[in-house]
Formats: sequence, structure tokens, C-alpha cells
Amino acid sequence: MKLIQENRGILLKVSRIYMNNPQDREDLEQEIVFQLWRSFAYFKGESKFSTWMYRVALNTAITYFKQEKRRPDHGTFRPEMGNLSETEEVDKESQLAHFYRAVQELSKIEKALILQFIEGLSHAEISENLGLSEVNTRVKLNRTKKKIQELIKAQGYEF
Repeated sequence: MKLIQENRGILLKVSRIYMNNPQDREDLEQEIVFQLWRSFAYFKGESKFSTWMYRVALNTAITYFKQEKRRPDHGTFRPEMGNLSETEEVDKESQLAHFYRAVQELSKIEKALILQFIEGLSHAEISENLGLSEVNTRVKLNRTKKKIQELIKAQGYEF
């Protein structure tokens, strides 16, 4: 489906936020696509397709994540850091690795909040997607940002 391809970034980000290892991320992406395809008849066009896709992807990820928690641990995903040099590219990779490790420590709702914030969605759009009030969304998002900073500092990364 063309709309899914155009919004593929949503699939990649949601799966990266909710799953630790590459195989689980790929499985989750496939499950999200299946759920999108299955529920497309219910998309009424009252919102943007990407907004609806986020809602389906997040709901699918949360359900899938609960199922994964019941399975034995597959090991923790650790991005390869390689030899750290002075290049900006390696520094950005290091920052991303710390960020994603911190995000893995967040609750389901915190992951959904930060993912949509990174995507540039407004507080109103995030609150609509998650079924929260806009005020509650702002408060939870601010707390989540602070929590990520604390988690990254705990990893030993200096800002």
C-alpha cells in the first residue's frame, strides 16, 4: 500500500522504540503492517493517515510488547559503537545509542510520547493519538524528557 510506504518512518521508529533486537523489530513491523491492512476499512479519513497510522502502530506495539514480555529474554540489543574517533558521525551514533538505551527504560506511554514528540507532532496531536488531555500530555512529556536525561547521565554520557 502506497500510504504505508510513504509513512514507513513511523514503522521504523515505533519498532525501534519498543523492541530491543533487530529480529523482534522486524517482527513488530510486520505485525503493524498486518494490523494496518486489516483495519484500513475503519479509517474514515477524519484525521491524517499518518495520525491514524501512529495510533494503530502504537496500539499494536503495546500489545506486541506485552506478549514479548511473557517470552524468555532474547538478550539485550547493544548497538555497535566501534572505535570512537573524533568524527561527528561517530559522536552522533554514540548519542543515538545512549538515547535508545535510555528509551528502552521508559514505560509504554512514555515511549509513545517521546516518539511522537520526536516526529514533531503537536501536543494536541499527541493527546488525540494517546487519548490524553492536552495538559496531561504536556506534563507527562516534560517528565519523560527529564527522565531520559537522567537515564542518559546514569549511562555516563555527559551533555
